[in-house]
Amino acid sequence: MIENPRIRPLDAFPVEHNGERMVCIRDPSGAAPDPIVLGFGAYYLITLFDGTRSRLDLQAEFARQFGEILTSEQLDRLIAELDRGYFLESPAFEDRVRAMRAEFAAAPARPAAHAGLCYHQEPERLRSELDEFFTRAAPKPAASNGAIHGLIAPHIDPRRGGLTYARAYAELAAAKERPELVVILGTSHYGAGPELFTATLKDYATPLGAVRTDREFVAHLKENYRAGDLFADELLHRNEHSIEFQALFLAYTLGIENYTVVPILVSSFHPMVARGVEPVSERRVGEFLEVLGSAIARERRRVTIVAGVDFGHIGRKFGDDFGVDQARAGELRAADRRLVGHIEKVDAGGFFGEVAGERDRYRICGLAPIYTQLALLAGHRARLLDYDIAMEPPTQSAVSFAGIAID
Repeated sequence: MIENPRIRPLDAFPVEHNGERMVCIRDPSGAAPDPIVLGFGAYYLITLFDGTRSRLDLQAEFARQFGEILTSEQLDRLIAELDRGYFLESPAFEDRVRAMRAEFAAAPARPAAHAGLCYHQEPERLRSELDEFFTRAAPKPAASNGAIHGLIAPHIDPRRGGLTYARAYAELAAAKERPELVVILGTSHYGAGPELFTATLKDYATPLGAVRTDREFVAHLKENYRAGDLFADELLHRNEHSIEFQALFLAYTLGIENYTVVPILVSSFHPMVARGVEPVSERRVGEFLEVLGSAIARERRRVTIVAGVDFGHIGRKFGDDFGVDQARAGELRAADRRLVGHIEKVDAGGFFGEVAGERDRYRICGLAPIYTQLALLAGHRARLLDYDIAMEPPTQSAVSFAGIAID
């Protein structure tokens, strides 16, 4: 039995279960494959699972909070259930991670992890689903006079953000000069280590065929980037949706031939937000921008840099003490408008300064990829294609996102 349990980083949100208000615990990384639903007492208890409290400490804390006795048997059952589900830092979880690494390493391509969950897995049904997004996204985009150098697209579930995805990728498809190399900067939701940039050599499988990774280009980045290890956290690609959804829409709009991709997950820049220090001054960021920027500058192929990002996250689901109504959504829209203003000028410093100045109060889930993209494309101009806010009444929360083209 684990004496001092430590809970892993997880998502938690309220749900109705058998007529009762409860809390669903989910592991977005996929290491714990099945969610678990807990009562509020059990949920309070696991918030105390920090690895420092003993089982006796936990029982005492529970009694102080609820005025009830938590028996050793009840606590043991909860700890055992969480450990079986891989929700705890434990030897069982370490074994699970080793097995996942071996499985991922052996896979010929990065599987389409969210096919059948966020979009149809069967190709014909998927095409019909995506066709509907693009039909509803009319009017047709105005074709760029040349190439689209950058594209900002959502990473929210395609069924919630489908119109914005369609308006962004229709612009890319309508450009007179289509990309031959697509650098995809995805938001890394689960990276918690020292590495800020994580690449993979694996192709990204989709139900419409595999989007091929440019292994030579990625190998060049790895060889020349000395401030970090681009493959130390490669397992992060396994279940991360922010690149997967871009690969899906690329395969739908461009097919799977005549271009390759460079998939890179970008982890949080929030320590720099807290210090008020622009990321380019951090060696790991500055050197990456130099290496990737130089590699792009040497390219004879047409290059597009795609950022798979969402904007604000507000409401009870994300830790706020308020539910989102139309007034709150209006505040979020106004804050996003200020960010889009910096993006339209392709002003990385201004964008970061706007977020840092508000201490990221709106939880921009794409700060790091957008900043990286804007820094690489300084001197260009951008156009807002679409903006939306997905309201989530059951959790009294909302997520905003946009489609933006950088010419």
